[in-house]
Amino acid sequence: MEKACVTIRPIAQSDKERWLELWEGYLTFYETALPSEITELTWERLNDPDFALDGILAVVNGLVIGFAHFLYRPSTWAPNGYCYLEDLFVDPSIRGAGAGRSLIDAVIVAARAKKSGRVYWTTKESNTQARVLYDSYTPASEFVQYRLPQTY
Repeated sequence: MEKACVTIRPIAQSDKERWLELWEGYLTFYETALPSEITELTWERLNDPDFALDGILAVVNGLVIGFAHFLYRPSTWAPNGYCYLEDLFVDPSIRGAGAGRSLIDAVIVAARAKKSGRVYWTTKESNTQARVLYDSYTPASEFVQYRLPQTY
């Protein structure tokens, strides 16, 4: 796909309808569903300047085509903590045009401004298309993630 002129900007309240469409696409890609209350809570948190969750959007020709959600966390290994890129999604109809890279680059810039010790993210091992992009930044970590089921 030809590279597009991608603009990155913060999420705004007026983006909710399009964000919801992309969010549903993201959840579908990961073969999961969340209760509507969790989706609404996520949206509220993304728009709450006092909550430690940031969201940015990729825009091409006035259309929102992707998002990234990220947060900062303290670390016992670094003075300024780390930046975790939790969610990254680009509309499948425009993948390969540079939006994913633009979103990651914007998160890196934000993390550098906060002097984060690292930016990191996870993906499914089988997410081969995204991993081509991710591998262009750095090799996959040797760490393995373990997850306990909900404890509440």
